[in-house]
This record gives sequence, C-alpha cells and structure tokens, in this order.
Amino acid sequence: MATPPASQRKVPLMRSNNLMSTAVRNRGTMPERRPFVRLPTDVYPVNYGLCLKPDLIDFTFEGKLEALVEVTQATNQIVMNCADIDIITASFVPQGGEEINATGFNYQNEDEKVTLSFPSTLQKGSGTLKIDFVGELNDKMKGFYRSKYTTSAGEIRYAAVTQFEATDARRAFPCWDEPAIKATFDITLIVPKERIALSNMNVIERKPYPDDENLLEVKFATTPIMSTYLVAFVIGEYDFVESQSSDGVTVRVYTPVGKAEQGKFALEVATKTLPFYKEYFSVPYPLPKIDLIAIADFAAGAMENWGLVTYRETALLIDPKNSCSSSRQWVALVVGHELAHQWFGNLVTMEWWTHLWLNEGFASWIEYLCVDHCFPEYDIWTQFVSADYTRALDLDALDSSHPIEVRYRLSFMALSYMESHSVVIKMLQQVRTCRKCGLYNFHPNLGLFSAEDLWDCLEEASGKPIAAVMGSWTKQMGFPIIVVDQEQQGDNRILKISQKKFCASGPHNGEDCPSWMVPISICTSDDPTCTKLKVLLDRPEMTITLNSVSPEQWVKINPGTVGFYRIQYSSSMLQSLLPGVRDLSLQPVDRLGLQNDLFSLSRAGMISTVEVLKLMEAFVNEPNYTVWSDLSCNLGVLSSLLSHTDFHEEIQEFIRDLFTPIGMKLGWDSKPGEGHLDALLRGLVLGKLGKAGHKPTVEEARKRFKDHVEGKQVLPADLRSPVYLTMLKHGDSSTLETMLKLHKQADMQEEKNRIERVLGAISAPDLIQKVLTFALSDEVRPQDTVSVIGGVAGSSKQGRKAAWKFVKDNWEELYNRYQGGFLISRLVKVNIFFESHPAPSAERTVQQCCENILLNAAWLKRDADDIHHYLLQRKAPPV
Repeated sequence: MATPPASQRKVPLMRSNNLMSTAVRNRGTMPERRPFVRLPTDVYPVNYGLCLKPDLIDFTFEGKLEALVEVTQATNQIVMNCADIDIITASFVPQGGEEINATGFNYQNEDEKVTLSFPSTLQKGSGTLKIDFVGELNDKMKGFYRSKYTTSAGEIRYAAVTQFEATDARRAFPCWDEPAIKATFDITLIVPKERIALSNMNVIERKPYPDDENLLEVKFATTPIMSTYLVAFVIGEYDFVESQSSDGVTVRVYTPVGKAEQGKFALEVATKTLPFYKEYFSVPYPLPKIDLIAIADFAAGAMENWGLVTYRETALLIDPKNSCSSSRQWVALVVGHELAHQWFGNLVTMEWWTHLWLNEGFASWIEYLCVDHCFPEYDIWTQFVSADYTRALDLDALDSSHPIEVRYRLSFMALSYMESHSVVIKMLQQVRTCRKCGLYNFHPNLGLFSAEDLWDCLEEASGKPIAAVMGSWTKQMGFPIIVVDQEQQGDNRILKISQKKFCASGPHNGEDCPSWMVPISICTSDDPTCTKLKVLLDRPEMTITLNSVSPEQWVKINPGTVGFYRIQYSSSMLQSLLPGVRDLSLQPVDRLGLQNDLFSLSRAGMISTVEVLKLMEAFVNEPNYTVWSDLSCNLGVLSSLLSHTDFHEEIQEFIRDLFTPIGMKLGWDSKPGEGHLDALLRGLVLGKLGKAGHKPTVEEARKRFKDHVEGKQVLPADLRSPVYLTMLKHGDSSTLETMLKLHKQADMQEEKNRIERVLGAISAPDLIQKVLTFALSDEVRPQDTVSVIGGVAGSSKQGRKAAWKFVKDNWEELYNRYQGGFLISRLVKVNIFFESHPAPSAERTVQQCCENILLNAAWLKRDADDIHHYLLQRKAPPV
C-alpha cells in the first residue's frame, strides 16, 4: 500500500424478510480493553464462496458466505473476525453429515470478533460454514464502502469499493482476517446491469439475476491462495484502456467515464513493469489479468489487491496536457510500488503485521528500481535520498520512535515504509547480499515469510553474519552518528571512527548506549564514484588506515548516502569537503547528504546553525534538482522556526539571495533539450522565490496568472503550483475567490488537489478562516480535507494557530470522518487536547509532534541570536 492522502449519515441496516434470524444474538460490550489475542486455530478456511449484493441507493449490502473449512480440533464454537456486520443465520454442514444450525452469535465488538455457538460438537474434518449477513456501505473509506462521484451531466452517483488492509475485510464478510490464514476465494457480485463489476480474478460468467431484471449476477474465477486483506471488488461506472504485457498478461487501467485517455501513462508503466519484475524475481505474474482502477474517495495512495489494484485518481491518472512532471513521476512510483507487491506481499506474505516493515520497505525500494528502469532520466535514486532516507532519519532520531520490527498489533507508520526501505534493503545492497544471494528468488509455495526466515536464507547464501547485522538495526530503536577524525601519516590517511546513538536532542551520552553493526564505505577525491575501502564497524570505535591518500585529497564517508546513519566530521575534514561542493566533484547525492547531516546536527545542538547557513552558500553552482529540493525543505523548516522572531524577513532575504542565481539561469520558459528534472527544478525555484517575496518573480507570476485566468495564455502544468502559491501568498480576497473559482471549474482531480495544497498560503486572518471552512465543504473530497488544513498550518505562524483551533473546534466531525484510519494522524499537533479527546491511531503522531515542539523551542532559544547576527552581518557593507 502506498501512503501520501459534512456530518456522517448513519443508514439503517437492510434486513430481507427471508433472511431474518431466529437465533439468539448477544452483543457483548467490554468495560475494559482486553489484551489482543489472535484467532483460535481449531478451525481454518480452505475456500470462501462469497456472494455480495450491494444496494447503491440505501448504501447497504446483503451477503452469503459458504466457506469450506477444516476443523482441526473438535469444538462447539467457531471464532471469526466480524465488524459492523449483522449475521442473520449461520450453520455448519460436516462433510457427509447433517446441517447444524448455530444457536447463538456472540459479538465481541471491541475485539472485532464473533463467536458462533453450536448445539453439538463439530468433529475433526472438513465441512461447510454457511452464513447469511447484512452490512452497511459505509462512508469511512474502509471495508466495503461507498465512493461518491459526479457524472458528466452533473449527477451525483456512488460506486461500491473496498479497502481491506490491514483489518477491514471483516467489515465486508465474516472471515479469518489475519494475513497468515490464507484461502482461495470464489466471488460472485449481484450488481445493477449498467454498472461494471470487478474483482481480483477474471469474469467467468455473467447472467441475469433471476429475482430482478435490472440486476446481473457476475461470477469470477477462483483466486490463488491469498490473505483476506488482498480481496477486492468494485462496482461502478468506468471507462478503460487495455494492453498486453510482452509476457501475455492482460492489463487494464480503469478511469472515470470519459477520461480513458488519462489512463494511458499508467498503462505504459504497468506493461513495462510486469515483464521487468518477472525477470527480476524469476517468477511469472501468476494471474491472467491485472486491473488498475482510479477510485474517487480513497484514503491511501493505492492498495495492492491481487489482480485489482486500487488508486486515488491522482496516483493513477495523467492528462497529457494538464499534468505536471511531478505527477507523472508520482504515478510511475506508485504503480511500480503496487505491482511489486503482486510478488512480495501477495505471492509471498508476511506471517504477521510485525513484519509489515519488510513488506512495505521492499516494495518502497523496488518502486525506485522500477522507475529507474522505465525512466532513467528521472535520476530517481538521488531523489530517494531526499524523499525517504532523510525523512526516516529525522523520525527515527526522536525519542518517540520505535524499532522497525514493532511488536504492536498494527503499525502503519511512515517509519515502517521509509526506515525499512532505507536501512534494510539499501544496507543489504551495501554488504552485497541482495539479488545475488537469493533475496528475490523465493518460491511461490513458501507462502509466508518472517524477517528471521529471510536473514537465515541470506546468511546461508552469502556466508556473512546477516542475522546479527540486521538484528542490530531492526530490533532496537534509532541509529548511530558516526564521528570521524583524521591524521596524515606520510602517504597514508589514518581515520578514527566511533559510533554512538544519535538523538534529535543530541548524542546519547548515558550508560548502556546501544551500538550497531555498521557497514562503512569510504571514498576519496581521487575517485568520488568508487569505494576505496569497506569495513564493518562492529564496536564503539576503530582506527582505519587508507593507503596512498595524499594530504590534499578529501575523504568522504558513506559515498552514495547508503548507510543509515548521520556523520559528524572533524572541522578539518569538513573544510576539505567544501571545495567538492562548490566544484561539484562530490556526487549530487553526497552533496545533499553532507548538507542534510549538518542541518540535523544543528537542530540537535551539536553545531551552530550558522555553520549550516555558511555551507548552504557554497551551493552557488548547484545544478541538481534533488539537492535544491533538500535545501529548500530545510530552509522551509528554518523559516518556520524563525517566524516566531522579529527577524523573519532576514531569512527570507537569505532565501532570495540563495535561489536568485539558479532562478535567473532557468527562467520561466522551458528551453530546447530540457527534460523532466529541469521542469521539476524550475517549479521548485520559482515557487521558493515567489513565496519569499522576490519582486521580479512576484510580478511575472501576476502577469502570467492574469493571462491564465482570462484564457489568453494557459499556464503550463509545471508552472501552476508556483504561480498559484505566489499569487495567494501575496494576494487578497479577490485572489482567493479566483482560485476557488478555478477549483470549482477544474475537471481533473490533480488540478483540484494542486489548488487545495496552496490555498493555505493566503495571509489575511479572515481569508485563512474561509479556507479552513472550505476544507470541510462538499467541494473537497474527504481524503483531501487534511491537505487543505495542513496547507494552512504549514504556511505561517497565524495559519498554524488558526488551523489548530479549527481542528479542535471541529474534532467530532473530523474524527467521525477518519476514525480508525491513518488520515487522522496527519491532523494532530499537541498533547493536552488528546488527553480528553483520544485518537488511538494518532497516538504516536501526537508524541512525535510534542517532542518536535520542545526540540524546536530549544533550538530557537539556543541559536536565535547567532543566526540573527549572521544574517545582519551578511547585509553589512564591507569595512
């Protein structure tokens, strides 16, 4: 699964007279939360025969389950997962025996389980469990839910769609909803005849439904053995584009009606990717087809359901004329990620959710491999360092972090994706154990995996202590800072390297400091692209000799920024690296890593922030988009921090000075020979200059915006975000009205989202309130409300205060909209409020936010005067 992003009406459950139950139902409630217990193992499913009949008017559904099960131990009850479902009747038919009707359904609501009681013992052996049930097509974007869309004629309609990961299949049908409890599925959907019905497998029969001439009964082929969280079905109105991969798999991309053209880019990526993965994994894609479908209301970025991958519209659809370069890149990454899961995750599945980090980390790494294969011009590996690697370091440096292998029931946290991606896969690459040693050459019959299984396999194949190395990273929290000093001895360079735990508040100086087994690579200026020496730092410190390194050469630790650690160089080593930044002899990824490490060290109080500002000024000749992106991000953090001072304008001047040369070089219009990265860089730089108040940029943005609104000259898609942002930042009520009008007129969700993300840049307090009110209106899709509120919170000090008050004032509605989902975690900021308004799914985010607030306060108190003095000194005329 890929992660980015009005009051709710409760609909009574539909009950058909012919399904009414005479069984006794006892809905138990739990006064206190009991420890989580996994399902009993005395009964397990072999095949689910599932028939569902959704009602797209009343938003309910009827279901019939006939599950072939195996009773491994005699019992008079069956315990299953069940949530928000009413069971009407249940019975068990032993193979060759008489049907036994259940006499009671005991719902354990808090545990999301139901116990079916039987009047006699179910003996060991095979049998069929039959259940009739009803449920609600909810509006919470989880389970079996409804998704609202508008037809070309302006009519509001609904699709019925699914999102089951991690534990929401139980909201669609009673089941054994644990990843290790796999079975096959025979799915039948009864749907309006004018609607398309899709599921994991291909359609094998479509016939009129005997009870209603307006309905069709659609039956799908039997699935492979799979986990419940990967089951999917969609009923709605869609167009599609179709192709075949070179290895014969039918690929379709389903789009909203009338937008089939917008599916062609994703289709191209998918058809290129399937053969690439087949060769890479040495295992063919096992299903006859794969569908990729754009869902209007969708909480996650996408979901890897086997054979039917669901996406947000913005993660799948590309308009050739109106989509920007960053959107194309995002679609390519998400498609690559979800298709990787068709092997790693679907074919071979984690045994339990504690191994989610490996499932997602692997797919998050493979998506970059895929995009690099399809679009080498994207320089995607350098972007990975800025997008995932450094963010994971920032999260894992917090005291509120957690080990990668979390012992919780569930953990859908950014760290599970980013750190596992950064640490495990990239570092396994570094010690040369990946594909060469069989990481990807799994066999379909394995079915399930755990980290320990993987380490054992790799260790046997490589002859290296993989389990010990990786255990030091996955089973303890945090990561090290590598402290490096040097001494020249003749023609040799002597390096003293030590490690200690790095914390966002500074290095760990207490007793019982954890340590890691750290693969260390080293290069020199003699050849910055080639590793001169590799060592395994398996103790607190060690001394290394680099032979034949002259005094004028610089030495760089962690070339390629692969190892998951920060580096603190001695003053002399850092000074020797600065020319490598100015003359670009350091690789882009290493220029980025050097700056990012120093920025993090300054925040932790280990160096002065002034030292980072001096380093940033050395990037005067920088041409690389990703390096500028990381600089921009860090300067944004610093600008936000200094918004609490009376010299905020001085940091804006610093930003203008830093970005003006590259802005002038790029200009506003693309030039012959430019490519993807030039477009990304131009948008980034112009947006940064416009927001910082660079007068020529603001004036040109006003001119181009006016022409765009009046229809004289439509803005290229890559310029819209920076122009919209600049106009709003320096605009008034008429600017906001114009933007809201553009939003209403937009026919493409990408354009709507582009506007939603920047609306918060408006500065007047009354207009900020208007934007926040707009966030909860019907004009904004539920999953995008958080982007609007987040944009307000990230725009200014006034915006943060207004957004936080808005969240508190509207908490009931927001929580009801996102309850139990990860979107709620993107809204939370401070701890006191949540003591009386619990949000379990956001608990760790609350802790992280509180910790960051304290860290920022300490940072500002410590460095504000020095930063102010430096910024004033820069403007002072030379004496």
